[in-house]
Amino acid sequence: MARLVDTTLRLLAQEPIAGRVPASLQFEACEMLDSAGFHVLEVTGGGCFYSAINRGVESPWERIRNLKKRATQTPLGMALRGRFLVGTQPVEQDLIRRFVDSAAESGIAVFRMHDPMNDPEDLIGPVEAVRETGARLHLGLVYDDHPDGAQRLIDRAPALAQLGADRLLLLDPAGALDPSRTGTLITALRDAAGVPVGLYPQGPGGTSLAVAIEAARAGADPISVAAYPLAVSGHRTSSELLCQAVDGLGLESGINQGILWEVAELLDRALFADTTLPPPLSAHVSLLAAIKGVPAGLVSGVERRLAAIDASDRLADVLDEVQRVREDLGSPPAASPLGDVFVRQAIDHVLEGRRWHSIDGEMRALIRGEWGRPPAPVNPEVVALAEAGNGGASATPVPVDLAGARAEAGELATSEEELCLVALFGEDTLPLLERLRGRHNAITPGTTNEEDDRIRSLVEVLEETGLGELTVEENGTRITLRQQTAVQQVVAEPIAAAAPEAAAAPTGTQITSPMVGTFYRCAAPGEPTFVDVGTTVAVGQVLCILEAMKLFNEFKAETTGTITKILVEDAAAVEYGQPLFEIDPSGA
Repeated sequence: MARLVDTTLRLLAQEPIAGRVPASLQFEACEMLDSAGFHVLEVTGGGCFYSAINRGVESPWERIRNLKKRATQTPLGMALRGRFLVGTQPVEQDLIRRFVDSAAESGIAVFRMHDPMNDPEDLIGPVEAVRETGARLHLGLVYDDHPDGAQRLIDRAPALAQLGADRLLLLDPAGALDPSRTGTLITALRDAAGVPVGLYPQGPGGTSLAVAIEAARAGADPISVAAYPLAVSGHRTSSELLCQAVDGLGLESGINQGILWEVAELLDRALFADTTLPPPLSAHVSLLAAIKGVPAGLVSGVERRLAAIDASDRLADVLDEVQRVREDLGSPPAASPLGDVFVRQAIDHVLEGRRWHSIDGEMRALIRGEWGRPPAPVNPEVVALAEAGNGGASATPVPVDLAGARAEAGELATSEEELCLVALFGEDTLPLLERLRGRHNAITPGTTNEEDDRIRSLVEVLEETGLGELTVEENGTRITLRQQTAVQQVVAEPIAAAAPEAAAAPTGTQITSPMVGTFYRCAAPGEPTFVDVGTTVAVGQVLCILEAMKLFNEFKAETTGTITKILVEDAAAVEYGQPLFEIDPSGA
């Protein structure tokens, strides 16, 4: 049986997709994927934490917990970069343990972890932290495209198994793995490690699908996939297409393919409905990634950096230099976060017209082995430059002082998980914490935990839809949220027993939706519709139900009149301001 790991939810929460799909749709997709039969739903990683901090809207920990509430059948997974966790600097064991504990408590059951330098020794501390939580552990090796690279991976595989890996994973972020060699390498790694070996493939032009099929033939377990819209636009393996191929080969994916296509349609509408937005990866970036043999995300990042300094014409030169920098450093993988270090150095070399004139602190730490052992020897001239101290202070990790993080955050950080964010991302975390504290403080004192959760869910609806105000009435209580510059004001008040006063008559004959959601004509399947064409309605009469994030809100008439048209199909998605009904006020 070829078991699959779905990465759709992780990809939706990181660049370049982050923010394009409303949280309500992501949660709906989570529920659907949870019932599809996946081995793991990988929902977060370094890119997700970076995007969450950068956007400053929602805590990455909150997102994990929200997904956990909806995934009741399938374990949730997290991708970690060994001692780097989800950041760009290696950290000490104290922070690693606290971070992993927070992740496990939030709902993570499977940790996928690799060392950016493919150095097993640097995984010892993070592995210990994961094992202490009782979570499952999948350890990865990044594919090495050097002529001797396959053998180097095979040589290091036993060390990962000895660390206690439940599974070994072959990671190919650059799409450099040849389909014809995939089966042989998977088999050799499995024989060397003595544990199941899986694959995380990428690659343009269908390469990742071809690699995944050959891996399935060789018994790879598991194989990572993503929903079709993300796969074709982001160099991933389509879950829909791989399942068809695997089942056709008689290998049995165990996946409900009908659900996968439903998820694909749901996300396609959200991702590509706005034709003014650029595709996640341009055709130009895809081509260069394939030609240069580097991750597409790295190419995209170089393109943005050069455009910012009006040097876009040097893109090909910089990508060539990235490969030369890698060779000088002992051919470590170009995956994050090492890729960013390589890119900075390559840009300096190309624009200055001379190589290894200076280095920054991160590069020096990498050269001196503080970030792990590279696969091959480092160029002696580069080592001499680092030892001479030219180019900045060492980036040697120092013990994380959570008291210092608490002092930096002040009263903004109210939990250990938030202190971990401050320790990892520094002052960049503070705007997010300010927003979270404003949201928390806005909730009316005296509300119950259940009411708090409901209000926070409504806040998410308000932020995702962009509404200025949202009011929900339930069980004798009216909750009103008003969007302001930085925080939301929330007021919970009893509803007066007296009948509501009539609102001002609308200027037109159309009644429009006050929110983004799903339109329902009746309270439940099989029950009578609230109104039909020809129905005469009074002020306060329920016209329909509008559902957002599983909150069902009665939408009531604000004027008297006769319904002349119903403009939306039952159970259809509606946008803010979309006409729902036409009413004739004179027909009352």
